[in-house]
Amino acid sequence: MIDHPEDLTAEWLTAILRATDAEAKVRSLTVEPIGTGQTGASFRLHLDADGHVPTTLVAKTAAGDRAARERVAAGYRNEVGFYTVFRDRVRIRTPRCWHAEISEDACSFVLLLDDLAPARPGVQADGCTVDQAADAVRNLAGLHGPVWNDRSRFDHHAWLTAMTGERAAFLGGITEGAAERFLARYGSDLGDDAETLRRAAALTGRWVAIDTGVQGLVHGDYRLDNLMFPEHGDGVVALDWQTLAIGPPGRDLAYFLATSVLVDDRREHESALVAEYLDELRRLGVEDYSFDHCFADYRLGVLQGPMITMIGWAYATATPSASADAMFLAMATRSCAALRDLGSLELVERA
Repeated sequence: MIDHPEDLTAEWLTAILRATDAEAKVRSLTVEPIGTGQTGASFRLHLDADGHVPTTLVAKTAAGDRAARERVAAGYRNEVGFYTVFRDRVRIRTPRCWHAEISEDACSFVLLLDDLAPARPGVQADGCTVDQAADAVRNLAGLHGPVWNDRSRFDHHAWLTAMTGERAAFLGGITEGAAERFLARYGSDLGDDAETLRRAAALTGRWVAIDTGVQGLVHGDYRLDNLMFPEHGDGVVALDWQTLAIGPPGRDLAYFLATSVLVDDRREHESALVAEYLDELRRLGVEDYSFDHCFADYRLGVLQGPMITMIGWAYATATPSASADAMFLAMATRSCAALRDLGSLELVERA
């Protein structure tokens, strides 16, 4: 089992690659840390190799001490589970997975994935263009559409959690606890948004219990830092599946638009972007979902933003940094603007 970067050796990689190419032989490799993952570590592997194998690959592993890993072990199971069970059943663009392995206690894992360079990850603090957002929401429909309201596709996987009614009290409790810690750290930077976040946290348990009439696979953390954009044109690719769950798909759509699109752009283009997502769903065979239903689910789904932002900060295993601060603050402030613009908290209170 791979547990540290030094475990990524030429011998190990040769054995893995020979599953697809019997002539593969890695003579040497260089391991380069990449990314800014909050609960895992990623490395680019530069290969000097024979056979029909890539010159570079990306390895993703667990990170942090034992206690930190135990807190996020379910996320490690989710990510390995996505690549081994669901990747080939859905239409969302993701990297090819060459190898996936996880320990029995889920505190160690390794994924060996295609290197998507020269594509670049989005930067949460910077936001994205409207064209990039349109590409991302169409890609998101490729996750939701193929398993739309079809519980037979995912109910029998015990590791896959339903983020719905039965989880309401648990998610509400941890969100409120995370909110107090988050506001103690960032409250002075948030102004009036602090009260919006506090109110959202208090309503999270009630929000989780709302039945929107639609269930499916949700990414859970579909935002810029977890997307790779090509140098030109469309073709965004989704990464980081540790928050995979069963839930209302509108949460993914709202979370992306509320946290990743600049506030003024979202206000101007959100109806058109929701329509882009819905058009792609229809192309994938989802016919009984109106624009009004979709937009209502989008409005409700915005509470995913503060929930994941505050829990993500509270449980991150990465070392705190200025870039991480900028990321979390951008997510929080944009989410708060969307909550107010769309009246999302009032919808929950009336539900």
